[in-house]
Amino acid sequence: MNFPDPADEAAEREQQMIEIALANRTHPTMQFTGVCYYCEEAVTAGFFCSPECREDYERIERAKQQRRVA
Repeated sequence: MNFPDPADEAAEREQQMIEIALANRTHPTMQFTGVCYYCEEAVTAGFFCSPECREDYERIERAKQQRRVA
């Protein structure tokens, strides 16, 4: 990699770092169980019975991840 401009080289390295981070990210492993992942109410499709349950579940999961990082 021989770039005439340091800004071009920095942009290329940043793009490489983004691609590596995306390739190494973990994907959530949710399986359909027939019950809401948050309140355990029966559902016929999807993972949550309402948008509120989904938002609450995601908020709690983000909080758990933050606790692991700190």
